[in-house]
Amino acid sequence: MAINFRPFVFPAVLLGALEWWARTTGKGSDALAPPSAAVRAFGGALADGSLLAATGFTLGSAALGLLIGALGGLGLGTLLGLSRRAARLASLSVEVARPVPSVALIPLAMLVFGFGLRMEISVVAFACLWPMLVLTQAAVLQVEPRLLEVAHALQLSPLARFTKIVGPAIVPRLFVALRLCVAIALVVAVTVEIAANPHGMGYALIIAQQSLDPALMLAWLAWIGGVGFAINAAALALQRYVARRMGAEGAA
Repeated sequence: MAINFRPFVFPAVLLGALEWWARTTGKGSDALAPPSAAVRAFGGALADGSLLAATGFTLGSAALGLLIGALGGLGLGTLLGLSRRAARLASLSVEVARPVPSVALIPLAMLVFGFGLRMEISVVAFACLWPMLVLTQAAVLQVEPRLLEVAHALQLSPLARFTKIVGPAIVPRLFVALRLCVAIALVVAVTVEIAANPHGMGYALIIAQQSLDPALMLAWLAWIGGVGFAINAAALALQRYVARRMGAEGAA
């Protein structure tokens, strides 16, 4: 299969221009470094183990926060979608809490949990809760009413109603919410590390900046972007796989 190189043309030109500028006009700059120096700095971080350690911390905290927030949003969104009374009672609380920026919770999380993993997980979970809740509620509201009538006629328990009727019907929309939350989890985790938590990729990035090491800073920045791209591609591949499986089962 032929590889399409056209998407790589603009990044290559941009990197070439940055390399030329950093070695001529911008030589000795404390803000930017040539990409070749960033590659060497990346190799050094990989060799001394700091790259893998920081990446593991960030991905671990983002994954745990995503899991907690997604499960909470899934449960609450399903409840609010199935029960109009619950939706009315919770509407004010949701609309007040949902616009609060997750990073605004960092001071409170620091007081409750201190520095470290639990503080970062709590902020990531808060950020992931709301998009999952809103999109799950919207997906449940779009479930065919006759399916819910069948579940009521069969007197299914709430758990059985979700696993047999509601869950399969909203899976495609849930993966849209999951892709959104995956990106949010990584962004918030890195932001927390830059702002307050002395661990992970965000902290390594800010330390490189404070140490006036632009090559290492650019290396971390490129690595964070690459990790985010890989995670999003994996989530998209999983979404397509589940869609194909559900399509095959539907056709069967």
